[in-house]
Amino acid sequence: MGTYILKRLALMIPTLVGIMLINFAVIQFLPGGPVERVLAKLQGTDVSATARIGGGGGGEVGAAGAADAAGDAASGGFKYRGAQGLDPEFIKQLEKQFGFDQPAYVRFWKMLKNYAVFDFGNSYFRDRPVLELIKDALPVSASLGLWLTFISYGVSIPLGIAKAVRDGSKFDIWTSAVIIIGYAIPSFLFAILLVVLFAGGSFWDIFPMQKLVSDNFDQLSFWGKIADYAWHLVLPLTALAISSFATMTLLTKNSFLDEIKKQYVITARAKGLSERRVLYGHVFRNAMLIVIAGFPGAFISAFFTGSLLIEQIFSLDGLGLLGFKSAIDRDYPVVFATLYIFSLMGLLTNLITDLVYTWIDPRIDFEKREL
Repeated sequence: MGTYILKRLALMIPTLVGIMLINFAVIQFLPGGPVERVLAKLQGTDVSATARIGGGGGGEVGAAGAADAAGDAASGGFKYRGAQGLDPEFIKQLEKQFGFDQPAYVRFWKMLKNYAVFDFGNSYFRDRPVLELIKDALPVSASLGLWLTFISYGVSIPLGIAKAVRDGSKFDIWTSAVIIIGYAIPSFLFAILLVVLFAGGSFWDIFPMQKLVSDNFDQLSFWGKIADYAWHLVLPLTALAISSFATMTLLTKNSFLDEIKKQYVITARAKGLSERRVLYGHVFRNAMLIVIAGFPGAFISAFFTGSLLIEQIFSLDGLGLLGFKSAIDRDYPVVFATLYIFSLMGLLTNLITDLVYTWIDPRIDFEKREL
């Protein structure tokens, strides 16, 4: 297994380079860019994504701040000329500030060397390091991803087992109807409904709308902090969880049904073992192989991707909203940093998933297969 792990780790390097290269090449052909964004701001023709969808948190200065900084860097050398355009010398200095005075291959090689040591530089349009922006957004995505994963598994697995044991019963039918209806409801529409009903929209003002904690969080007692934190998560987690049970529940049910019909289960019952012993002593381990082994992937996926619309509706500055704003604003350091981190975590998660498979079922040996 050690050899297999080393091979997988070694393959991550060219895979990461390939992912970054493809996306870097695509960026080169996209219209617009950070320089054009600043110039449009100076000419009064820019409408930023931040302005359209709401201000970001934690030190965001927007394109206007970048324009001011670029103006200072131009050594007093630009004059706004309206329809006649801007001083070409200022534009060249602006390109140099963003690093676009160098060839694409030089910029890509420099990016790879910096990313190898997790040096992601500073945001173009926020006067802060990229890692600080990610660090500020991480608690939101971590909270949503962590609790959504545990709630989803905590409900879906017991429910799936109960449905398998009662296959074809009224309980199986009405629970299937409920989870399918929940799966069909878009999370963002359900989130809007929750806001209207319970967050001061039109009816009751019970739950808070912004941030993960209240402004007086530091002054609360230990249990008060836990309650405040949980109170802020009720609505966004409810909106996200409404459609998260169907797949896992049906997967668990079908896995159990497949195992229950096998010969070893019939033999165990013939020996006089109790139904509980048969289910949880024999069936559970085999049936849960595909479900439990997928836990690392489900956790990382929920942890990092989150829900852009849910974050926007509940005014939560998570990684989803940060990535969207950065892509629209052409804030390339943030875009490529998040891509690099997500890709690395995805590759590591695939490896962890394989290791979990071997831990649950020792009969699986990945060393004997070709990579």
